[in-house]
Amino acid sequence: MDVIGVPITATNMNDCLSFIDRNLPAIKGSYVCVSNAHTCVMAHDDPVYWEVQAGSVMSLPDGKPLSVVGRREVPSMDRVTGPDLMREIFAMSPSRGWGHYFYGDRQQTLDALRFSLEGAYPGLAIVGMEPSVFRPLAEGEKDALCGRVAESGADFLWVALGAPRQEVLCHELRGRVPALMVGVGGAFNVLAGRVPEAPRWMQDIGFEWLYRLVQEPRRLFKRYAVTNTKFIAYQLTGAKRRKGSR
Repeated sequence: MDVIGVPITATNMNDCLSFIDRNLPAIKGSYVCVSNAHTCVMAHDDPVYWEVQAGSVMSLPDGKPLSVVGRREVPSMDRVTGPDLMREIFAMSPSRGWGHYFYGDRQQTLDALRFSLEGAYPGLAIVGMEPSVFRPLAEGEKDALCGRVAESGADFLWVALGAPRQEVLCHELRGRVPALMVGVGGAFNVLAGRVPEAPRWMQDIGFEWLYRLVQEPRRLFKRYAVTNTKFIAYQLTGAKRRKGSR
């Protein structure tokens, strides 16, 4: 689907899981973007980031506006949020022998995440966890990270650095990591129980943004005021991606 000039995968949770389950060996080394209005606006405005989003094996409609726009042409399209995707993959993993490596956030979050996942998903193979260094990695550090993930035998590399850093890193590591990379933003904190998740009914009616704004007003006010307004304007005017993008 073309959403303000950005390619978004017209899928839903069941179809997404089925695709991953059938094709995981073939798509290891590639990456999945969990996309929303914010990342779409960034990709629209920045040709380099557009290439990152377009280079994914899937760019999932995490944000409600993306699925609303998409359903006009593909009625089966629905939200696939980062936390929900992780939950579903973790539930499937023990029976398939999938292992998981977690990169990003802080050590305290990773410790809480491990505790939460081991309680919720008995038999889940957590094969590695390491916090972010909160700066871009040097090439040698990227090589070392790829080596650690490869040595762990991970099937999935979950990356929580926030957009656009996590998608850019996944793009840079494409073909160098023998795992499917997924950028999941704040999902580590959600699954660790450190950040409350919007009630399902608020997610279903598209008001998750309001719940999150109340939780983190200082961090999110400018984003919502600027990028959400841009998203609506681009959608209404039929804006396409910036000149210079493929």
